[in-house]
Formats: sequence, structure tokens, C-alpha cells
Amino acid sequence: MPILLTTVALLATCVAAAWFDLRERRIPNLLTVGALAAALLLRVPGGFGEVGAGLTGALLAGLLALPFFLIGGLGGGDLKFLAAVGAFLGPSRLFFALLIMALFGGLMAIVMIIRRRALVQTLVNFRVLFSTFGLRNFSGWKGDGNVPLTIHSPAVITVPYGVAISAGALAAWFIYTTIPGWSFMGVLAR
Repeated sequence: MPILLTTVALLATCVAAAWFDLRERRIPNLLTVGALAAALLLRVPGGFGEVGAGLTGALLAGLLALPFFLIGGLGGGDLKFLAAVGAFLGPSRLFFALLIMALFGGLMAIVMIIRRRALVQTLVNFRVLFSTFGLRNFSGWKGDGNVPLTIHSPAVITVPYGVAISAGALAAWFIYTTIPGWSFMGVLAR
């Protein structure tokens, strides 16, 4: 896999996805599907093993994100972007990236909750979320005036998760490519 070209492609993809998600709260299919294709094509010079690693990374990322998409907690663009990132990173870098994504996304959520002064309502909504796990419409959520909310209601605090995905992907990519022999699983095994 050509490292410099792959780095530029991943960096451009992550910057574009974060920008779209911050600005429009969506990540276009052209970007996500194009990034997936580019990631796999960049792996072709490495042979079937490299392409297989890209496909495995994409599949793992998609499967791990699918439950969150099914309950409405993650958008379709985020799911497809995660699959593209998985194709760039492969399975060996993916789990470290997912950890960074979760931490960064959690910090973003906390900042949003504090900015909106919505800690108590968020805790109530979490209780409802977990008690209705598997339903796309969390009818137990109540907003102003005790009106039921859905994940798409303006009163619901959402996070542009494409930013967190980008942060995790780039952190994993640069740590693995700049620190020789570094392995997240190796660190965990110590």
C-alpha cells in the first residue's frame, strides 16, 4: 500500500467528512462510497492479502456500527464513513481508532450537553434509550411542553460524529505509521 498516497487520501477524506458533518450534519454518499473505493484500490498493489484486510476492516467497522444505526443513534453517512475508514485502516488499526472515536465523541457530547444546560434531561433520556433499546422512535423522550421527541427532533442534542470518526481514524493512522512496531493490542497485552 503506497503510504504517502494513502495518507493524503485518508486525510482528505476525513477533513471533507468532518467539514460536511459540521456544516450540513450529513456526509454525502459520493464521499463515503468514493473513499471506500479509493481505500480498496490503494491496497491493490499489496496483493490479495492487503485488499482482504481492507475489506475486513470495512466489514468490521460496518458491523460494529450497525446496531447504533438501527436504533437511530448513528446516521447512515456515519455508518458508511466508518466502513470507508475501516477499509483504509484495516482490522489491525481499527479497534484503536474506534476507542479514540468513542472518547472524542463522548467529549463532544459532554460539551454539547453543558452548552445546552441539559444534564438532567439527558440522563432521563438515557434511561428511556436503554429501556427501549432496538426501537427507532424513542417515544418516551419528552421535550419542552412534554412533547414526544425522536432522534431527528430539533430539541435532541446530537453530535456531528463524522468529526469524532475523523479524529480517531487520523490518530490511529499517524500513530501506527510514525511509531515503528507500535500495536494497540501489544500495549493491552503488557
